[in-house]
Amino acid sequence: MPELPEVEVVRRGLERWVAGRAVATVEVHHPRAVRRHLEGTDHFVAALTGRTLTAAHRRGKYLWLPLAEPDGTPAGQALVGHLGMSGQLLVEKPAKPDETHLRARVTFTDGGRELRFVDQRTFGGLAVEEADGDDIPPRLAHIAIDPLDGSFDADAFSAALRRRRTEVKRALLDQTLIGGVGNIYADESLWRARLHGTRPTDRLTRAQVADLLEGVRDVLTESLEQGGTSFDSLYVDVNGRSGYFSRHLAVYGQVDRPCPRCGTPIVRESFMNRSSYSCPRCQPSPRTRRTSAEPRARRS
Repeated sequence: MPELPEVEVVRRGLERWVAGRAVATVEVHHPRAVRRHLEGTDHFVAALTGRTLTAAHRRGKYLWLPLAEPDGTPAGQALVGHLGMSGQLLVEKPAKPDETHLRARVTFTDGGRELRFVDQRTFGGLAVEEADGDDIPPRLAHIAIDPLDGSFDADAFSAALRRRRTEVKRALLDQTLIGGVGNIYADESLWRARLHGTRPTDRLTRAQVADLLEGVRDVLTESLEQGGTSFDSLYVDVNGRSGYFSRHLAVYGQVDRPCPRCGTPIVRESFMNRSSYSCPRCQPSPRTRRTSAEPRARRS
């Protein structure tokens, strides 16, 4: 699933190619593409047609573009998008043939490039939702600010993380605690901080949390500079270009390859119906927590 860097790359493309343009027509080719728009397909089309997409914003892995009326006044609504597992928002010339998995199309009054939503697995979607100007739509308000946002509070994050009684990787994937981090960047950040993903959060020191946050920020920033991580043709920017951060991954997907830091072969472990990758030497597994119900071992 696209994570913060991949979604931010798309946001920047939408800001460049789509923001400020008035919608001429809207086509929905598959109902699942707008299933989150509870009023139905016809209402979705009517809500966009004739309005202007004024800007492009992101919270975590979600995108939204506030709408304006033809006279320029805010419409009090926004186009909200989530890419899901395989969604793509592409800006294409009208003459380009339709993609095999084209789900929705937006054309503009200037007759230029159109916006296409392509989604092979149909887990992503679009909706028009209530939104006050550039403020975040209410449905996205529970998503935490991401660590690259200037208003991110590192001290509050550290305190909240250390209050949790869970594993550190589970905490990193909790979008109510920290936005935009998924499986790939969680593994990469934990490797940089020399922490195993099953380390209990309430046993982390402030220094360890600081190292982890630094790792998260560094890996997200470096991935953004490379256009995100693309393992196949599904993860692309609005112009269909792949990102190249996969060439710089230290542990994710690198099973049996040497750790870039110590040379130990990277291992893969099962985690929440997905995979976790780590270096067994740099990131040793923590000792199993003894519960109060477990008897102490007798000394011989």
